[in-house]
Amino acid sequence: MKMQPVLKRYSLDFKDRTPAADRRRRMVWSQRSRHIVQLAFALFIIGGSVAHYMAAEDGSTASIDALCPFGGIETLWTFLSSQGATIPKTHLSNIILLIGLVAGTLIAGGAFCGWVCPFGAVQDLLNGIRRRLHIKPVELPTRLDAILRYGRFITLAVILYQTISSVKLLFAEVDPYRTLFGLGWLFEFNPATSWRAYLVAVSVLVASFFVERAWCRYLCPLGGIISVLSNFSLLRIRREESSCKSCAICTRPCPVKLNVHDAKIVSSNCIGCLQCVDSCPRHGALEVKLAPAWLPIKSHASEN
Repeated sequence: MKMQPVLKRYSLDFKDRTPAADRRRRMVWSQRSRHIVQLAFALFIIGGSVAHYMAAEDGSTASIDALCPFGGIETLWTFLSSQGATIPKTHLSNIILLIGLVAGTLIAGGAFCGWVCPFGAVQDLLNGIRRRLHIKPVELPTRLDAILRYGRFITLAVILYQTISSVKLLFAEVDPYRTLFGLGWLFEFNPATSWRAYLVAVSVLVASFFVERAWCRYLCPLGGIISVLSNFSLLRIRREESSCKSCAICTRPCPVKLNVHDAKIVSSNCIGCLQCVDSCPRHGALEVKLAPAWLPIKSHASEN
């Protein structure tokens, strides 16, 4: 068996120093690292859910509800207005995770969505399966895509209103992330009482199979908050206009379908997956910089 074709297939042929080969290696290793991190977090959440169901005593191990930063948002009002109390199914850990998420977002933008979130990893997996089956994705018109992105904020407003007014975690009953990773469908499958949760989860997964990252782009309430906070993040992907040829190669792999090639600063809807940066064929045209959007940066052209 000849090793050279195998090395090229897995981007291990370091003798090939052409720009195309370098870009290919960069993409493969960067995305491989991202998928490993995603898998690690997903296994951690799954392991916690299994431990919760297998525990000999109720309450001896944390449920998936205590491991979600969005639970911190839902219980924050109750926590602040009732001297430290939390709504049922949430815990102080949710507040701590929320603080960590806010801090991380103010540093690295939407990297949580692209590197950590297990439900985002599932959507990436579905996209990979669809591509291997050679099924074309559904591409929504630009205007419709822009309008649908506001769905995240509508979902967020409805959830917060219901949670504050009822002091109950109502969204947990239909949250597709909780339905899938909570493993209730595996340990206590009950269509009679959980049919709405199963219907929502299956609908979201089917939509995400045909429309890449559909949940993240149009409905995720946590993603809406992260996109707002990302406007103030220290690390941002910036495009150097003097180096860029607007070839749009960077835009094609974007899982949330942002127009990277014509933006000075990539949108705050970016999930930090770095596929655009890795795919850019021109050195210095697209880079992650310690340069928040509110900080004016001189272009290379103006410095010359």
